[in-house]
Amino acid sequence: MNLFEKIFNYQILSKLEDTGTFMITTHERSWLKTMLEHPAAADAFGPDTLLRLQLMLKQEQTINRDGLLHKAASKELHVYHPSIRPIRKAISHKSLLLLSYSMKNGQACSQQQCFPYKLEYSMVKREWYLLWYHIRNRKLMSTKLQKIIGIDSQICTSDDYEQLAAKTEALWKKRSIHATIRVVREYNGELSRILYAYSCFEKEVSYTEASDEYTIRLYFSSSDSEFVLSKTRFLGKRVHIIESEHLRLRMLESATKALERYEADLG
Repeated sequence: MNLFEKIFNYQILSKLEDTGTFMITTHERSWLKTMLEHPAAADAFGPDTLLRLQLMLKQEQTINRDGLLHKAASKELHVYHPSIRPIRKAISHKSLLLLSYSMKNGQACSQQQCFPYKLEYSMVKREWYLLWYHIRNRKLMSTKLQKIIGIDSQICTSDDYEQLAAKTEALWKKRSIHATIRVVREYNGELSRILYAYSCFEKEVSYTEASDEYTIRLYFSSSDSEFVLSKTRFLGKRVHIIESEHLRLRMLESATKALERYEADLG
């Protein structure tokens, strides 16, 4: 392919990207058709969307799985949960929920008026959680989706919704832990990779032009602090933790123990 052909192809791809169109390969279409045969697909997609995808991929071949054998597998945990779609719909439509769920002691709570704030996925526990505001008890709650028994939507006025959103945001910020991480300047070119490592956490990214430095402020729950630490170790010398005494001390502790093990082996 000569230079002019490359430029022409690039222009076509750029125009397609601007219009929201993307190209997929035959292998990707086969993979998608195979995934649509999984039982979880019925929960992940609405009936109309699922039917449309199946019709679009009708002529495609599924991936041959005869030669694949999965041994000694643990119990399969589906990343997608049936309750995700109705909860996301309620959040996007700014409506309330009447939530029925079971507690740790087995007791069931029915028709609790709920302001759905956000869905969270714990990378450590591999489970989905609904973070919500209990309107009657005025408490911020976190409930596993597996514990939810029933969900009913309830209309909410825009004024009431804004007030509930402000209360929930304030409570969440009090509960959450934050850490400030600075990207070492010589690794600014790897910013995308660094942000990808923290992609499952809520974050704010700022840039200081005078020092040519990027700063990432992460927000996460206390139960995920060790996971944040493991991601930071993975990035190595590309980042520095500049705020969060707990993470700094844990990083120093783990690094010291690692060095001691190496010294013992060398001795």
